[in-house]
Amino acid sequence: MFVRPKESVMRVGYIRVSAVDQHTDRQLNGIQVDREFTDQASGKDVARPQLDELLRFVRAGDTVLVHSMDRLARNLDDLRRIVRSLTDKGVRVEFITEQLTFTGDDSPMANLLLSVMGAFAEFERALIRERQAEGIAKAKDRGVYKGRKKSLNPDQVLALVDRVASGEAKTVLAKEFGISRETVYAYLRAAPT
Repeated sequence: MFVRPKESVMRVGYIRVSAVDQHTDRQLNGIQVDREFTDQASGKDVARPQLDELLRFVRAGDTVLVHSMDRLARNLDDLRRIVRSLTDKGVRVEFITEQLTFTGDDSPMANLLLSVMGAFAEFERALIRERQAEGIAKAKDRGVYKGRKKSLNPDQVLALVDRVASGEAKTVLAKEFGISRETVYAYLRAAPT
């Protein structure tokens, strides 16, 4: 467990990747940080465990370093809210790729750049979703889209349903089967009654 010295000022890194198989090493490569927080979650979600932990951890005088704005948030409102919550605490926020720093005493130009760059990140996310939907539609038309591979095979689904029916906790079963609780509920909803 990390114990922070009482009066220290720290350089804190935040890294986010969308998928487990993506690499985090390029984001703050060569940049010295005292503590690093890494999430494996979509940028569309602001409920990220390590981001929440970072927001609790930092204090006045600290600097948060992020590879780029889209690593912190893909939504302009979320980006502005997160940056504001940090700078309101007296924390400096630096975006490496954009070479922008925010302190809370920002100029109108800095605020404009935050808004414009954040809007581009949001626009990029919308384009990605649109392209993905178009690709899926074309694959369905060609008959080659099969959807996402099921997490559990039919025997595992039967075992899951039986164990839930016998009173076992869904959270425990989700962990044992390597799936989320929502996936457990999806299998239960789809199971014949």
